[in-house]
Amino acid sequence: MLLALVASPFLGALLPFLFARAGRLWPAWLAGATAVAGLVLLSGLWGRVFAGEVIVERWQWLPAAGLELALRMDGLGLLFTTLILGIGLLVVLYARYYLPADRPLGRFYTLLLVFMGAMLGVVLSENLLVMLVFWELTSLSSFFLISYYHGDYHARRSARMALTVTGAGGLALLGGILLLGEMVGSYDLSTVIAAGHLIRGHDLYIPALLLVLLGVFTKSAQFPFHFWLPRAMAAPTPVSAYLHSATMVKAGVFLLARLHPALAGTDTWFFLVGGAGLLTFTYAAFTAIFQHDIKGLLAYSTISHLGLITLLFGFGTPLGAVAGVFHIINHATFKASLFMAAGIIDHETGSRDMRRINGLFRYMPHTAVLAMVAALAMAGVPLLNGFLSKEMFFAETLHQQWLGGWAWVLPVVATAAGIFSMAYSLRFIHDVFFNGEPINLDRTPHEPPRWMKIPVEVLVGLCLLVGVLPALVVGPLLAVSAGAVVPSGLPDYSLAIWHGLNLPLLMSIIAMLGGLTLYALRFRLFALYDRMPHGDGEAAFEATVNGIARVARTIVDGGDGGGLQRYLFVFFTAAVAAGLAAVALEPPALFGGRELLPVDAAGIAAVLALALGAAATVAMHRRRLVAVVVIGIVGLVVSLLFVRFSAPDLALTQLSVEVVTIILLLLALYFLPQETEPESPAWQRGRDAVLALAAGVAATLAALTVLTGTSEPISGYFLENAVPGGGGHNVVNVILVDFRGFDTFGEILVLAIAALGIHAMLQGLHLRVPATGPGGRPWSQERHPLFLAMLARPLLPLALLVAVYLFLRGHNAPGGGFIAGLVAAIALILQHLANGLEWTRQRVEMDYHRLFALGAVLAAGTGLASWAFGYPFLTSTFKHVHLPWGENVELASALVFDLGVFITVIASVLLILAELGRLGDEDAPGHHTIGKEG
Repeated sequence: MLLALVASPFLGALLPFLFARAGRLWPAWLAGATAVAGLVLLSGLWGRVFAGEVIVERWQWLPAAGLELALRMDGLGLLFTTLILGIGLLVVLYARYYLPADRPLGRFYTLLLVFMGAMLGVVLSENLLVMLVFWELTSLSSFFLISYYHGDYHARRSARMALTVTGAGGLALLGGILLLGEMVGSYDLSTVIAAGHLIRGHDLYIPALLLVLLGVFTKSAQFPFHFWLPRAMAAPTPVSAYLHSATMVKAGVFLLARLHPALAGTDTWFFLVGGAGLLTFTYAAFTAIFQHDIKGLLAYSTISHLGLITLLFGFGTPLGAVAGVFHIINHATFKASLFMAAGIIDHETGSRDMRRINGLFRYMPHTAVLAMVAALAMAGVPLLNGFLSKEMFFAETLHQQWLGGWAWVLPVVATAAGIFSMAYSLRFIHDVFFNGEPINLDRTPHEPPRWMKIPVEVLVGLCLLVGVLPALVVGPLLAVSAGAVVPSGLPDYSLAIWHGLNLPLLMSIIAMLGGLTLYALRFRLFALYDRMPHGDGEAAFEATVNGIARVARTIVDGGDGGGLQRYLFVFFTAAVAAGLAAVALEPPALFGGRELLPVDAAGIAAVLALALGAAATVAMHRRRLVAVVVIGIVGLVVSLLFVRFSAPDLALTQLSVEVVTIILLLLALYFLPQETEPESPAWQRGRDAVLALAAGVAATLAALTVLTGTSEPISGYFLENAVPGGGGHNVVNVILVDFRGFDTFGEILVLAIAALGIHAMLQGLHLRVPATGPGGRPWSQERHPLFLAMLARPLLPLALLVAVYLFLRGHNAPGGGFIAGLVAAIALILQHLANGLEWTRQRVEMDYHRLFALGAVLAAGTGLASWAFGYPFLTSTFKHVHLPWGENVELASALVFDLGVFITVIASVLLILAELGRLGDEDAPGHHTIGKEG
């Protein structure tokens, strides 16, 4: 159930994109249906969670590394899941009427659903490493949503800022999670929460806490990392409403609540978390008063309320945690409704400037009433939900002993921040809906479409209901969600709307009256604010980014000589230096007790041929064609050495790779000069010779150390378990598709990405080359030797048959998907060379991009299928099937994985080949022509 809940937005995200051209309604309806489906799934879990059950589901992935897809639903997860799906549904309905029809709506709803799924993954993850993956996905998806109007430079810059700040915090959070796992011995959230005493008493507690808080503070926009959130207002208003109320910034306070039982309760926690929260709460509330943009005011108010929630958790007390959870609920409702109201005002007036949009109560009274109720809830006025959690906050500031004799500072500063909150709420109400008439608006304001106001009405209704009937409306949800934050037991608290005359009520009255007074003096306050120095977080961010870029350019310019020679020099110098440093720190035993294999005449001859071939390559590298042929001899000798030492799989692979790479090199060299530039100076050649000798000696000593070492090699494990564990006698293939299948999966993805990169670089490029020349003839034109063409065509089916044979036997004999793919690719390359690109294209029509996708899907699908049976990712299985005529046939799931490898290899080689062939094709469509020197 939990897996379906997390997966539903990701699966549903495909639908708006696929139906984007079906009309404006389809993407919105499909996105809304996805959110409804999630709520239906969630409804089946409510009863179990309210009964006190913690639901955990696990799927093994890489258990040895502590990685598993583990999901957890408790009270806190239930609360956030309800907010994410419920407010998400209202945002989808609102966006249906807010976004213009000429925008790419399919892309918007797809990104919104991905954002929704990422947040669900964060709040429902039981494994902290898996949670971090979803955490980073929220940053990435919010980047695309903030930059939705990608034609606007401001939107692109704001999105980059948000991604940089939250992404950097994510890296810090990764370090903190790794330290927590080191302390506890597990990345399971349940284990970490239960080990609170161990964590708080550990030497790594403070470093882990600092790293975790960096991730929390950057995500939840705590000072001094707050500056990215107001700039994120470049996003469409539906995104702003969702981001500020139930997603993204709430991920930070969620993690604060989630790790509260494990990390809270120390002086360090109070001063770091409480200090950041108090500073953010006060600073942002004061700054919000002076914002002229409605969304800017609401953004700073969000920062302030996030600071309030952070301060409540920073107290480290059970009642502070309850109040923090309560304010999360209240803030989500009134802040989402306020942003939607701001979007309605912008939609109907064409402006968000509060100096222009005055007196709107006359023109849109319904919207005005809704917005004013939400704003008063934000200010903490009685009989609205914000008042109740604010009262709990004020009460908690009066019972803190962390500051000793300075304990009075907390209630005083909290009251001052409450005054600021009241002042900016009054400014929103008065300046927008009263204060005269509109000034120079593009259009006459009026009420929006009826359905556009329904999400606001629902949320404002909740503000009223919670404010009047808190125990009935929100009491059970608050109890079960706060219970997950305070596992030791909830403290006594009351949700009554009247607690008598007490200090918290007096603080509320002072805050409301003080806010009225402050707003009455707003003109003097504005004049004072204009004379004050203002720190610009955006300027500091841009200066930092530009400084890093300058340093990076300096390093790149120093190491980039425009050729491979300098790159190789830097690489081998670094490698030799690292090796010498390792030897200096811990000198190894260069020669162990194990005896080497005896040397025979054939081995000596092969090594001499290898050395001579390599030396000849270096000596004749200026004559490129000869150098390619000689280096091909080196590859052939290496293949023979593999045969000599009983490694037929490696020999087949090496030989096939040699054929493919030599052909591709020859094709590439055709478009280059026949000789290299003049020789380097003598001193440079001497330097390179010394470095090459050092690298060779180091590699030889490293090989001798490994070969003569007495440590037990891992090969014994593979030899013993290849048949019982992987069901194959070909140990090399079993390693590739089973034991190290995840590595192979990553390698074929890298291969596909490399091929696509070459495709992108060569697409649209055309080299003007002579019809004939010293380097040969254009292989893609129609002048082909008759003999080669006659020989190649019948060889194609034979070669493909050999490829299929190698593929099918690979699990138990030399072969496999990679070798078979190379053989098939060689056969098709031969057709290109013998018959020309156009002939082959007409008879072998392939969509290489779809082939890549098919190969990746087959390989990944094999891994995912193992989850369905409760096994780790890419666990293979096999079974012997008896055919009717008595033959015993083995079927292995690894065969499907190997098929993905086979298809990806073919697609990669042929895509590179096709792009090289098109360079010489005068009639290739869409190709730009440049001269031979290009």
